[in-house]
Order: sequence, then structure tokens, then C-alpha cells
Amino acid sequence: MKVGIIDYGAGNLRSVANAVQSLDIEPSVFSTPDGFDGLTHVILPGVGAFGDSMDELVRRKLDEPIRQWIADDRPFFGICVGYQLLFQSGEESPGVPGLGVFDGTVGRFPEDGRKIPHMGWNAAVACQESDPVWDQLGPSPYFYFVHSYYPEPEDQALIAMHTEYEGVRFASAIRRGNLLATQFHPEKSQKAGLQLIRNFLR
Repeated sequence: MKVGIIDYGAGNLRSVANAVQSLDIEPSVFSTPDGFDGLTHVILPGVGAFGDSMDELVRRKLDEPIRQWIADDRPFFGICVGYQLLFQSGEESPGVPGLGVFDGTVGRFPEDGRKIPHMGWNAAVACQESDPVWDQLGPSPYFYFVHSYYPEPEDQALIAMHTEYEGVRFASAIRRGNLLATQFHPEKSQKAGLQLIRNFLR
């Protein structure tokens, strides 16, 4: 197993690398297209704005290798902005196209009195509890969130977990083949987060 973490200047790299290392795996952090060579698993973390993050992926010529990796159904884990970038566009950055792996947009929580960003611990309810990626997590594990935007997939079959935040129900995780992507931060979610990363790597 060789795990790679994509560095595009917007990721929570150290925390993600520490989480992987705690599972006795030494990840490779890379920022160029040739960094994909020899990898078995890829993690795309994210902290920052949709547009800036996408611009950096394009500038570093990482966008096409990511699309190809996913098209080949190789193990891929997108986290937070690394989840949002998989869609066509984001309300945060009008006019900036995302990776477009999935149809849908990334919208903002309605500003009708709720606190934005959604920050802190919240439950994520699995749509298919039998999916091995949720092994040993229970029906509604708690994970750590910090975000103002969330993807709205057009294909409802992609949605693997739902979360409620002050009356808004959103897709907190998606799954397709060997791809997993979450709005929450598993690397900041203690035992549940480490278990999810362990399940993904298996």
C-alpha cells in the first residue's frame, strides 16, 4: 500500500498525514502530476475557498490526473473542499468550474438566522449501514465539521451519509466504487475519523 496526499496549497496536510501515520502507514505528500506514480490510494484534503483551490489544482496540473484517477476507479478520498471540488461549480466562486466529476453544485447554507459556518461535532447518518466503509462506526457517528457550503449532488444515489444542521439536511458524504468523499474532517474526528480512514485504506 502506498498512500498519497495531494498538496495544492489549500489542504490540511499535516493533520491528514498525522492521521494516516497513526495507522502505521507513511504517506507521500506530493504537488506535481508525477506524484501519482506508484500510489495505491489518493487523498485530496481541503481547507479554503473553492475558486482558489481549483485554480491551484489547475496551475499545478493536478486536475487532469485527479479526473483520470477517479475515472479508473482507483481508491480516492476527498475531504471538505476536496469533496466540493468534485462537482461542477460552487456558489462561493461564480464562474470557476470544478473538477466536474459529478453533476451538481456547491451551495451555501441559507442566511436565515442560523450560525454560519456550521462548525463543531455533528452526526452523520449512513444511508447503507452495511457498506464496509462504515464498519465499526455505528448508524450515526459524530464527526467534526467546519464549512459554510455543501455539495448538492444531482444523482441522489451518490449520497452515502446525511447530516442535519438547523433544519437543513445535506449530503455529508458520497460514495461511488472506490471513491469516498466527506464534508466533515475525519482527520479531526478522533476515534471515528481514524476508523473511517482505516476502512477506506482497506
